[in-house]
Amino acid sequence: MGKVMAKIKLTNVVDQGNAHRGALRPDQVRTLELEGLVDTGATTLVIPAEVAEALGLREIGRRSVRLADGSVRDFPQMSELHIEILGRGMSCDAIAMPTKTLLIGQIPLEGLDLIVDPKSRDLAVNPDSPDVPMLDAMHAA
Repeated sequence: MGKVMAKIKLTNVVDQGNAHRGALRPDQVRTLELEGLVDTGATTLVIPAEVAEALGLREIGRRSVRLADGSVRDFPQMSELHIEILGRGMSCDAIAMPTKTLLIGQIPLEGLDLIVDPKSRDLAVNPDSPDVPMLDAMHAA
């Protein structure tokens, strides 16, 4: 399929809340806009450790991560992050790794209801829910 890249906006949620309450000026909210690799083989959002530091994200623990080479290593799990892709936003955790590449995995893709078009190699809003992200919830009767 080839590489699919997407622009992603990352914002510190605590800063956002403080700005909303007037405790912080809007221009003080730590925000970064980066290009990320859409990785449908990844589970979650992976951000470079230096990005987590620049945004002032809080480590909430460590997670075991299986890497592409099959090895398993522990990395910090970061919280208090809001992401926005193609005008759709959500709060989510991220794994901070010593990498230069930001990876957008399945959890943020599904949470934002975005799909990968393999022909055009673009990330797109789900055409079945163009106005608002749709989540699936299963119900057992």
